[in-house]
Amino acid sequence: MTAKYLPTFAVITTLSLTAGWSLTQDSDIQGAQFNAAGKVLQPVGYRKWVFVGAPLTPNALNGGEAPFPEFHNVYVEPTAFAAFEATGTWPEGTQIAKELTMVQTDDSTDEETGANAQVSGVGYFQGEFVGLELLIKDNQRFPQEPGGWAFFSFGHGGEPYAETASAFPTDSCNACHADNAETDFVFTQFYPVLRAVMEEN
Repeated sequence: MTAKYLPTFAVITTLSLTAGWSLTQDSDIQGAQFNAAGKVLQPVGYRKWVFVGAPLTPNALNGGEAPFPEFHNVYVEPTAFAAFEATGTWPEGTQIAKELTMVQTDDSTDEETGANAQVSGVGYFQGEFVGLELLIKDNQRFPQEPGGWAFFSFGHGGEPYAETASAFPTDSCNACHADNAETDFVFTQFYPVLRAVMEEN
């Protein structure tokens, strides 16, 4: 009799755990900090968050003037990444940091391609930090933004970055993400770490 009901109990337990995560995940997320004026504070320790990739669209491959010619080093705050890993969805409070890094140049740089010749071969290598941006999902704070996602920049002039930032206008970033991002305004299609998570859910 006991053995007969074990599978059912296991299913109920699994469902309870899943429901428990769903109900509590938002309170478990380490969200962004804001000051009294409503500006977001620069995230602390973001380079120790979960690194998911560094896309690059160099000038040489984009008519000499790419819209985004820097490496984009992208980091996801760990508690948000854990929730995404468990559910396949981005929870409220998600923070995704993007640090812009210039393409390295030196005496070996080819003027036509912008590539360098280094010990590992000819290619593109990271130079200096030049900017920091932050993407936040918070429908309560930003109910007017599509999906509750707001975009921030702490500057594009290199370090030190600004200590606070205001949200960009919706059309400047959100529209592009809405039209082209694969998963809830996030470009998961460009990051194999995130694609692997999606395949598991």
